[in-house]
Amino acid sequence: MRSFKLLIILVLISFQSCTTQSQKINGVSFVASTSPINETHVTPVVDVHANYAAVMPFGFIKDIKAPLIRYNTSRQWFGETKAGVKQYIEVLQRQQLKVMLKPQIWVWHGTFTGYIKMENEADWKALEASYSTFILDYAQVAQDTNVDLFCIGTELEQFVKHRPAFWLSIIKKIRQIYKGKLTYAANWDEFKRTPFWKALDFIGIDAYFPVSISKTPTVAECLEGWKVHKHVVKNIAEMHGKPVLFTEFGYRSVDYTAKAPWKSDRNMTQVNLEGQTNATKALFEAFWNEDWFAGGFIWKWFHNHKTAGGITNSRFTPQNKPVEQLLKAHYKLQ
Repeated sequence: MRSFKLLIILVLISFQSCTTQSQKINGVSFVASTSPINETHVTPVVDVHANYAAVMPFGFIKDIKAPLIRYNTSRQWFGETKAGVKQYIEVLQRQQLKVMLKPQIWVWHGTFTGYIKMENEADWKALEASYSTFILDYAQVAQDTNVDLFCIGTELEQFVKHRPAFWLSIIKKIRQIYKGKLTYAANWDEFKRTPFWKALDFIGIDAYFPVSISKTPTVAECLEGWKVHKHVVKNIAEMHGKPVLFTEFGYRSVDYTAKAPWKSDRNMTQVNLEGQTNATKALFEAFWNEDWFAGGFIWKWFHNHKTAGGITNSRFTPQNKPVEQLLKAHYKLQ
């Protein structure tokens, strides 16, 4: 009888474990605004059946060779500051949404953060000190607000490549402050070389992989284009024994949207809603049913839903476009 009861307990534990593992992170990247938010700004997120939102405060540097990060200043938008982050998290959590806190760096004039690289040891040390202050400050915010996930950096390939010891050290310091799960948002062409995945809980990828050269990519074309990338992603997951999380994913509603999905050039204005929808559908089909895949955060979601996006909008947001209905249907099933 005792053996039978033990068997039942083991079966229940196994079932609960499988259920937990299969629950995906169905997230949106919630863009900061100039003012506080309230429940009306969050209701559309709940309506698409999202269960996570990424909150993204910003620090700024002058150029890719400048070591000083400025953040939490009066010149920033409210949602980019510590006070704004805390207010956003509180409102999101009241609506039963979990939160990934994802502090990011912005280089003046929009230069890619992956190029940040100092020219001498003194500047590297200054950057490390400045970044430590920035990220540990927000690690404390993450702990104080009880968020479920903290992202320790976004697309900082040269910083990571040249200072790996710093990153291993800062991860240990973050864990002394914040007791939740950790990830890092590596660029789509960076994650294979990121040296500290074993020290984190998720392999984070900003998933702007090129998967089709067509003007209006079909789902089938994108699925075919995903094959080589998916194989590499799966191998990295298995190598490190960590689930993969798309810390960002999404496509612009423009022609050739899946050719170079990372492009945000404002001269790309030819609206193509079908291409955006097809590419997104293929990404869902390629990844969401894999047991080594944890989910992701669509880029990007604005707080004022009624005026965001729309069928004449060529940017990334899915709001008020056909792809929003795809997102809603997909997240509902997960």
